[in-house]
Amino acid sequence: MRLMFVLSRVPYPLEKGDKLRAFHMIRELSKQHEIYLFCLSATKVHPEAHAQLKQYCQEVHIEHLSLYGRLVRLALAFFRPIPFQIAYFHSKSAQAQFERFFEAHLPQHVVCQLVRTAEYVAKYSTIPKTIDIMDALSAGMEKMKRKAKWPLSWLMDIEHRRLVAYERKVVDQFDHWIIISEQDKKLLNLHKDLSVIPNGIGPEFFETRDVSKSRDVLFTGNMSYRPNVESARFLAKEVMPLVWKSHPEVKLTLCGANPSQLVQSLASDKVEVTGWVDDIVELYQSARIFAAPMLINSGLQNKLLEAMASGLPCVTTTLANNALLAKPDQAIVIGDTAAETADAIVKYLNNKELRDRIAGAGKEFVTHQYNWKNEAARMATLMGAAGA
Repeated sequence: MRLMFVLSRVPYPLEKGDKLRAFHMIRELSKQHEIYLFCLSATKVHPEAHAQLKQYCQEVHIEHLSLYGRLVRLALAFFRPIPFQIAYFHSKSAQAQFERFFEAHLPQHVVCQLVRTAEYVAKYSTIPKTIDIMDALSAGMEKMKRKAKWPLSWLMDIEHRRLVAYERKVVDQFDHWIIISEQDKKLLNLHKDLSVIPNGIGPEFFETRDVSKSRDVLFTGNMSYRPNVESARFLAKEVMPLVWKSHPEVKLTLCGANPSQLVQSLASDKVEVTGWVDDIVELYQSARIFAAPMLINSGLQNKLLEAMASGLPCVTTTLANNALLAKPDQAIVIGDTAAETADAIVKYLNNKELRDRIAGAGKEFVTHQYNWKNEAARMATLMGAAGA
């Protein structure tokens, strides 16, 4: 079957959750189907991106969105009842390029990732279409606005209300709907039969390497993404000072692409800010404990899947585990406050047997529950593309 993917970002390198999900789904589906990829880019494209994607795609079209055009569309969005991110990612010139790409390849099924790409396929009513909503964007925006200051909170409130209306409207344009977790499905409440298809784990994360445990507490993620920035600040400013009372020698590592100014300001003799690293698997295996106190984002956290697959004992919040569904105190430890998170970290530090037990159970959990091959097969079956 000829499948066309429409993405709001180029899925390489894999430093963001949507890129990672798209890349692995395309890789797995390409084993049985022809993949045509149309993706937008608001940033400089990685020099290896096209070559990496061509391994799995028959054709790859990357459409650059100019800064001037994005700013103009955002300004005009104040006078239109659409979410700002829809205006940001949808341009007339990109639409024209997409239509040329579509007509050149005539896909048998179109897959859009995130609601921000839905406008590009709105006119195509006779072709079967699937939308991978991924997370409850509107719910996430509502959580972020509560922690933001004015005028950002005011803008986020507008975006939240517009996203709620847009999500309810846009799903009617598609034949199938996918989301990552049951928690996000419930948050959206779209009155559609959303299929929950979680992320998987790449085989490289299950490798056992001869790496010394040179780091104590690790947190990873795109360090310009607000939920990750908030978690990094929470760890460095509220959690670790409690840990340092009994373990002053312990260090925190914050790893991820594009660290914001706030994240960079957290660096000290006890807090390492690495920025992007080429070998994230080695980084995971160099740590003793993984802490992901997610306070805002409700979606399935790839960082937790990767850390657990790498054999790290993990501490996270109820919010994050509601999507992950690991058994507390068996495969993972929960801490919803600074004191609870610090207490869990200290218990891990003091008890190697506990670390090993939780780490082993966590690895076994993700091994059986999260697999890219299986999830891609479920997606193909949903689209009626299995074995086509």
